[in-house]
Amino acid sequence: MGAVGLGCMPMSWAYSTSQQRGDRSLRTVHAALDAGVQLLDTADMYGPFTNELLVGRALKGRRSDAFLSTKCGLLVGDQHIVANGRPGYVRRACDASLRRLQTDVIDLYQLHRADPEVPVEETWGAMADLVTAGKVRSLGLCAVGARAERRPGSRMHDGTIRQLERVQQVFPVSAVEAELSVWSPEALDQLLPWCTARGVGLLAAMPLGNGYLTGTLKPGQGFEPDDPRARHPRFTAEMMAANQPVVAGLRRIAERHGATPAQVALAWVLRQGRHVVPVPGAKQERWAVENAGAADLVLTDRDVAEIAGLPRARGSWD
Repeated sequence: MGAVGLGCMPMSWAYSTSQQRGDRSLRTVHAALDAGVQLLDTADMYGPFTNELLVGRALKGRRSDAFLSTKCGLLVGDQHIVANGRPGYVRRACDASLRRLQTDVIDLYQLHRADPEVPVEETWGAMADLVTAGKVRSLGLCAVGARAERRPGSRMHDGTIRQLERVQQVFPVSAVEAELSVWSPEALDQLLPWCTARGVGLLAAMPLGNGYLTGTLKPGQGFEPDDPRARHPRFTAEMMAANQPVVAGLRRIAERHGATPAQVALAWVLRQGRHVVPVPGAKQERWAVENAGAADLVLTDRDVAEIAGLPRARGSWD
């Protein structure tokens, strides 16, 4: 069975910002490492910058315990986010991340988004130079994935695979980060087979459905204004209520195993292949430890069949 990673973004960016606490976040990272988590995933835009600073502090004296992933390519401004893939910027961004993370090398350096004004091959070439320089060990790409960017008649990850085919000609791709969960399984159709055929890892982002698959969110509970779920089509009160059967199904399976719905959801992701690593976010120690425990949960064929039979998740775009 594979391992579960830790997405550090919620500790200092987006979700429930009023509940973010620096000291608690440090304890959460340490608890995750103690529970066997190795992959820590962050990005320079989270904060911006503060998430990398936090991870750097957390890894002081424990750098060898972690496989460290961070990202470049997005700049955060007032009320907007823009891509920057210029080679000079990529080199400066990497040096800045190394300083914030208090490390000499980044294990996985990911391109957060391609810059439409810069050929992706140029950006990727600059990232490859960082590997040659010993500042980065491997390169990854984040999936395009946005529904608004899909062409008529295209599949979810057509754009991502086009990018992957282009950059693979410049320097090998080691990992792709894309959404994958019980209620968003689209990566299984096209992206995961592409990765599996080439020995490329898949980092499963949002494997707990932005928290919904944990069973701890209630329809109509509301979210803080800067929480992206406040505008997400699956988190209206109506759609949260409509998707309760998905959580109920996970809960039934969890009860048979003495586990939690979150652990079942993560175990399902782990079952998709040895190259798949779920990267759930967590702000509290207990959630990080609970998530790590999913690596020990082995789903039966009956469990998997029940999950496959759950109703398709609905959103206000449907």
